[in-house]
Amino acid sequence: MSVKGLAHVAIQAKDYQATLTFYTQVLGFKVGHHWSLPSFQIKEAAMLISPDQRTCIEIFDNEAAIPAQGKKALLEEDIAHGALLHFAFYVDNVEEVYQKALAHGAKTFIEPDELSLGEPPLVVRNALVHSPNGEVIEFIEDVDFDMSS
Repeated sequence: MSVKGLAHVAIQAKDYQATLTFYTQVLGFKVGHHWSLPSFQIKEAAMLISPDQRTCIEIFDNEAAIPAQGKKALLEEDIAHGALLHFAFYVDNVEEVYQKALAHGAKTFIEPDELSLGEPPLVVRNALVHSPNGEVIEFIEDVDFDMSS
């Protein structure tokens, strides 16, 4: 048996409806399955499916008692870095999605630009924002990271 790919990433939403709106209206995800699970204090949860139907984001309400890395911060400024640093989404046009994200409450982290990575150089065009929920999101135009061929 081998790993086929990443199934989903789970996030906890400070504002469940606003987080759903951001991922559906800005990034084009659609709500797949939606549920509650009282045994884990989950009032609202949903699996969001990406436009290419290959990536999912699981969203839980703010009170859900779910397995997580670290512990919940009481204040926004108390958020500590863990192993998960950011989400990266392939987009057709970094500038366009970046502007749309800002218009829907995201905050600038790194403005759209090109980066040259390594030797031989691999040029990527990307931008990073803090979503209204607080996660760091990278928008990146298609790039082939497999330099072995």
